[in-house]
Parts: sequence; structure tokens; C-alpha cells
Amino acid sequence: MASADFEDMSGSGCGLHIYADGCYEPESQTGGWAFVVYRDGFEVTSGFGRVERSSNNGMELSALLAAATWVNDNAAGEAAILWSDSVYAVSGCNRWRHIWKNSGWRKRDPGSNARSRTIANPELWQAVDAALSKNSLLTVAWCKGHSGIPGNEKADGLAELGRRS
Repeated sequence: MASADFEDMSGSGCGLHIYADGCYEPESQTGGWAFVVYRDGFEVTSGFGRVERSSNNGMELSALLAAATWVNDNAAGEAAILWSDSVYAVSGCNRWRHIWKNSGWRKRDPGSNARSRTIANPELWQAVDAALSKNSLLTVAWCKGHSGIPGNEKADGLAELGRRS
């Protein structure tokens, strides 16, 4: 892929783009996660894996965690955009995790008799929060899945490969 083509896709001047994706097969209860890293429009690395007894959202979070960990270990001083096609994961990273963290990783129901309940995947959310909190230059953004974005399509295919491995 040419660098100009990649820049046009993201609409960002940032040179480091990471696409993260997860997949899940309910019948076998196995999931896969993956990420693909591009610098200035060229693929530099990728990673993928498999998790037993998981969930779709758990796999999306596992992909984000692996990608954020890679950035922290390999490009900590660089601005980076971490793309995900999961509205749940992106909204959780950008809006909800700070609220959940301040609430002891619990959701609070509105009302005078407010109940609190544990969020789904609390250990994953805590790990994602820790990884994202290490790097203020890392931004999490949404991209439309299955829409021909090469980085997202590659991450999707690698997640499936991870699930089957």
C-alpha cells in the first residue's frame, strides 16, 4: 500500500496507525485477537492470538490491550492512533473507563436507590486502562469494519487466524 493511500484513509497526519480487531465463535467459545502496525503507511509488524472461553467484546479488548502494549514497548514517545471497529471498545476507552475506574470498576444505575454492578470484563478493562494511561500520545478511534480499510481487513483476517490456531 502506498503511503499517500494510507494517509488518505485515516485523515490524520499521525505516522503510526495500529488496527486492532477481535473475533469470536460462540459454538466453540473460542476467540481470536490481532493487531497490525503501520508507520507512514507501511506495515511494520503484527500480532495475533487465541483465547478459550471468551466473548466477542473480550476479544476486542484483548486486541486493544495487545496493540497498546506494543506501542508502549516499541514506540512510547510517538503519537499513535489505535483504530478499532468495536463501538463498545472505543466508547469504553474514550468515555466509560474513567467513570468505571472512579467507581471501582462498577456501573452505577441512576436513581435515588442507585445500585452498582460489576462491569463486564473488569480485569481486561483495568489492563487496558493501565496501558492507555502510560501513553498520553496514544489515541483510540473508531473505524468502520468490513468496509475495505486495508489495516482493519488485515487485523480481521489475523484475528480469525488466531482463533483457528
